[in-house]
Amino acid sequence: MIQLKQIEHAFKLGRKGSEREVPVLRGIDLTVKSGEIATLIGRSGSGKSTLLHIVGGFIRPTSGSITIAGQDTTAYGEGQWADFRRRHVGVVFQNFQLIPSMTAYENVELPLVLQGTAPSVRRKLTLELMDRLGIADYSDHYPSELSGGQQQRVGIARALILNPPIILADEPTGSLDSENEEQFLQLLQSLNRESKLTLLIITHDDKVASIGHKKLRIEDGKLLNQAEPRKLEVVK
Repeated sequence: MIQLKQIEHAFKLGRKGSEREVPVLRGIDLTVKSGEIATLIGRSGSGKSTLLHIVGGFIRPTSGSITIAGQDTTAYGEGQWADFRRRHVGVVFQNFQLIPSMTAYENVELPLVLQGTAPSVRRKLTLELMDRLGIADYSDHYPSELSGGQQQRVGIARALILNPPIILADEPTGSLDSENEEQFLQLLQSLNRESKLTLLIITHDDKVASIGHKKLRIEDGKLLNQAEPRKLEVVK
């Protein structure tokens, strides 16, 4: 489902004409199969978030190739990536990135609005998904009126509303307390089991990393290991 080959990336620092390149990713090869949960653990500055942003098309790598859902996306421009994400990739951000002037319902519904889905269909799909994730009672609440755990569920619902086969999550429990973190991890495992979602989760937390069928570690821009897939424990 996700295949990266020899991904390199460097940021340019300094004034134009006297710039220097700072390597961030070094020869990354990564394969995530359909229906797998892959977790990528690393310290701050290790390159893990940059890698996730490359997989999601927010950053173009300096070199290497990207294949997602059977399509070579390496040379995609911004417009192509935006269209591709709508059809194939949902993103869950660390700080939720909900629109504060919109209610929870409107935040979840937004991708359907941008896609041009009919209002009656939008309402049905949005309410059904919010009910499934246990946030239907908060439809009329604004983000500032929700707890961290509730905001995270709204963020997940927004990522899922177009029914993408792939979910990318960037430090998804970084703003949650231990109780909400546990509930969130159980939710991700349930979604993976029930909907066969493919998940790539970036984290610095061993507990989060432990839910992966495939647990990866990145240090100084290099992928150190790619563990053999394991069976996912059933969460009751």
